[in-house]
Amino acid sequence: MSTTTLLPSSVRTERVPPLENGDYLTRQEFERRYEAMAHLKKAELLRGVVYMPSPLRLDQHGHPHFELVGWAFLYEAATSGIVGADNSTIRLGPEDEPQPDVLLMIPRELGGQAAIDADGFVDGAPELAIEVAASSVSYDLHVKLEVYQERGVREYVVWRTQDRAIDWFVLRGGVYERLEPRPDGILRSEVFPGLWLEPSALTNGDRARLINVLQQGIASPEHTSFVESLRR
Repeated sequence: MSTTTLLPSSVRTERVPPLENGDYLTRQEFERRYEAMAHLKKAELLRGVVYMPSPLRLDQHGHPHFELVGWAFLYEAATSGIVGADNSTIRLGPEDEPQPDVLLMIPRELGGQAAIDADGFVDGAPELAIEVAASSVSYDLHVKLEVYQERGVREYVVWRTQDRAIDWFVLRGGVYERLEPRPDGILRSEVFPGLWLEPSALTNGDRARLINVLQQGIASPEHTSFVESLRR
């Protein structure tokens, strides 16, 4: 006769349900399930709905992402006080926890909007979020744009790789408006002085021009003033 021994309830291991695309969850439950899936590299919660991207192609996401990280890193390295990150979760609200491809933020103690909380997450809206999207039909330009706008992300950049286009939005009066390039074709951040981008250099893979334009921005008087203001 066989017997089955049941473990006391105090030592039973609770099975955490996996995240599924389209799940509707609270932020706390989303984090609990996400942390239990060590193999999962990216999942986002927007308006309480779970979004999990399909496998990412090198030409449409991996390499463009790599270039944007390098561009943002060079600016952060020259701008003491700000914080940059790649694929980091940000806690924006009870139903919103996106994971932007790249972000730049001014720490709250230096006058910015966000801080690093005790769990190591970004708490609050970073000043700049950057995403790589295939085209204008991507959720990056719909529900995610709406969430970033509502939660106060001051600037939002999307590189649409299939369309070979850059969208740069600036929050004005609670609404995103497109940032227009100067006559020289260069986009200049309104939040991060000296963060300059020539869209054609990025979309055409002209790295020398991409870096040269950024270095011009970093050498500008407004960038120098910005760094000094952070030090003060």
